[in-house]
Amino acid sequence: MYCFQPSDTEVQFLRRHCRTYLTNRVNRRFTTDRPYQKVLTDVTEVRWGSGTMAERAYFTAYIDVYSGEILTWNIDIHPTVEFVTKPLDELLQNRPELNYRMTIHSDQGFQYQNYEYVSRLKTNRVFQSMSRKATCLDNAMAESIFHILKVGTVHNNHYQSYDELKSAITNYVYYYNNKRIKTKLAGRTPVQYRNLSDQLAA
Repeated sequence: MYCFQPSDTEVQFLRRHCRTYLTNRVNRRFTTDRPYQKVLTDVTEVRWGSGTMAERAYFTAYIDVYSGEILTWNIDIHPTVEFVTKPLDELLQNRPELNYRMTIHSDQGFQYQNYEYVSRLKTNRVFQSMSRKATCLDNAMAESIFHILKVGTVHNNHYQSYDELKSAITNYVYYYNNKRIKTKLAGRTPVQYRNLSDQLAA
């Protein structure tokens, strides 16, 4: 049986930074007055066909607490470390220049404790925040948005294939970000609300 053995560099890194990545910096404070300051991430399961274990995929997203916008996301059959680092790389590459540091909050899933994930945050001067073990309320805003996504897709539709499921989720993420208005955003969509912030800061 293959057993993963971290390199000496990875072991030293995790020993030095384990306190940092286990800190719950967000602490259920799902409010901020500026975009990209607090970002939430999580992984959830979505199914197609008869909903068997063989008809299961995973969805992950990076969500801006400021507007609720799904900044980047991914869907795949396998919830690997690369599955979560790919949209993380997109987020880090596309975020605007900020005069404050970003915090990314997650649960304690294995992907978020992996060297590849933790090292990306440190290299880009991003604070890491993690929920307490088995405490989903510590990431309640992400859980709520995932529920909205599922109601708009898998809970009320029957998809025959993975490709059909993926297409539906792609369309719904666009709708959620660009068409679905929110009362708490003064009747704006998440993208409109972020753009308004950009205009005010210009």
